[in-house]
Amino acid sequence: MSLLNPLLLGARRYAAGVDVHARGVTLVVLSQRVFGGGPLRIEWLGRVPLAREALAGAEIVDRAALVAALQAAFGALPRACAEASLRCAMALPTGATLLASVPLARLAAHPHGVAEPADASGLYTQLEPLVLAEAERVAGIERHELAVDWRVGPLALDCNLACAQEAKVMIAATARAYLESRVECAAMAGIALCALDDEGHAALRAMRHAAAFELPPHEAWAALWVGSDGVHGWFLADDSIVRTMRFPALEHTDLVEALRDLAGSEQTGCAFVAGDLALLRGVHFSLADIGDVLGCPVLPFECAPLADADHPLETHLLHDPACAVAFGLAMRGVHE
Repeated sequence: MSLLNPLLLGARRYAAGVDVHARGVTLVVLSQRVFGGGPLRIEWLGRVPLAREALAGAEIVDRAALVAALQAAFGALPRACAEASLRCAMALPTGATLLASVPLARLAAHPHGVAEPADASGLYTQLEPLVLAEAERVAGIERHELAVDWRVGPLALDCNLACAQEAKVMIAATARAYLESRVECAAMAGIALCALDDEGHAALRAMRHAAAFELPPHEAWAALWVGSDGVHGWFLADDSIVRTMRFPALEHTDLVEALRDLAGSEQTGCAFVAGDLALLRGVHFSLADIGDVLGCPVLPFECAPLADADHPLETHLLHDPACAVAFGLAMRGVHE
């Protein structure tokens, strides 16, 4: 078959993002042309209620309730989505995910202080026992009870010694029970998960996508995620993360101080905010207050500007900043 076949050129790759939260199960399905790329298209956006007692923090208490909610969410998909090969990703609560960064030269050093080089495939396979030991030390949980993912970066196959010394090992770990319970509930609902991701970083992925449309190139900006465990912030310049912030934290007396430390001495062009904004009101803070501290406009994340007018979706969800997590998860599936 010729690759110029019009039917083949019109083929799309579909992916779904599932955010399981006390407010319910939020499902976003995105698609993109397989050939030629092009803009992402929101195929579906929906939410199914979930009893609050079904979850206790990161733990799933009532698996039957979650399975029923997942079946209802996916059962409402339009035919084009239901019949597509969906790559599905689900979120883990940010508070349940431990993130650590360790200099490569310190983690894997020879007696002479030289970092262990990558093998012929560019992989640091000999590092795994050391990574697991580091995750166990930081998390305070035995390694057989942890699910750990890690990578070395920046990394090039022809990386010289100086580059290797600058490289860091990024480690993500969570309790294996949290991971397995979500995979099992999804499987009971007839869903095969291809990935689980931290909800804060999934929201950041969505905000970066929105910022590419809203902000001028090279403008420094801030991204804030408001979750049940607090506020997570990232300061970005030239598409790179310059600084990160988390509140509450011992180093910050209040949210104002945390935001000022995030911005530093640089001018913030804009701030995107996603998550449960009602939690801000609970501590007597608002989007306007964020703008006053950072000295910039503040935009709540919305799916509406990214939606296709030919695909009518639920209006209240299109303008809900909490949908950033499911959107970011679906983005991951489309791009992988």
